[in-house]
Amino acid sequence: MLHYTIFPNPNTDQWITFVHGAGGSSSIWFKQIRDFQKHANLLLLDLRGHGESKTFTDNPIYSFPFLTNDIVQVLEHLNIKRSHFVGISLGTILIRQLAETHPAKVASMILGGAIFKMNFRAQVLMKLGTIFQYVVPYLWLYRFFAYVIMPRGNHKTARKLFVNEAKKMNQKEFMKWYRLTAEVNPILKKFRTEIIDIPSLFIMGEQDYMFLPSIKKLIYLKDQQANLVVIPNCGHVVNIENANVFNSQSILFLSSTK
Repeated sequence: MLHYTIFPNPNTDQWITFVHGAGGSSSIWFKQIRDFQKHANLLLLDLRGHGESKTFTDNPIYSFPFLTNDIVQVLEHLNIKRSHFVGISLGTILIRQLAETHPAKVASMILGGAIFKMNFRAQVLMKLGTIFQYVVPYLWLYRFFAYVIMPRGNHKTARKLFVNEAKKMNQKEFMKWYRLTAEVNPILKKFRTEIIDIPSLFIMGEQDYMFLPSIKKLIYLKDQQANLVVIPNCGHVVNIENANVFNSQSILFLSSTK
């Protein structure tokens, strides 16, 4: 089972589950714990091969449904029947997959730096990674990806944190996660065409040039159930780069879903 950490709030039966992105760990939520714990019990997960789950790597091939089932197992183990979910980057895909397969477990979704479409530049980046995966050390690839996705000076803290967390993974595990990119486009296309009736908040950085345009198009043209907050002077990892706005907007949204 995935490693998890609980921050309890004895005054409520509400739960918020945090799902990090590829190469990260539950430690990326350190700026959220104090504010969110005032409103709910918190469940922080380390996905397979990440953080304290780095030895939980028994399956040779990963898929989004398979990785989502890991989250379901933790919820059932803790007898959490329903939770709000907060995710960042690739973690938002897992949350959306969970909403697809287990909608009764998802009270709401807060999707930071959400990935709902791979633009041309992102697809080129993934193809380059596929070409060089066997000749370039994985950490070089990850650093390169981090700089492309988070290129500006004000993205440095988030970029450094994710690279440091990625160092804790081994190359074999990193490549299992990287190969998930082969199924990203089909699953994201499905998510874009199927509106789900669960309250959703997208929190995006104004400088998240790879993923913000598709989120704007999704919400304005199709998904009227969702809300969008764009944080100025902020990149992909919004919960770290501007925790104050991320936390306040998230908690405001959560209060409206009760």
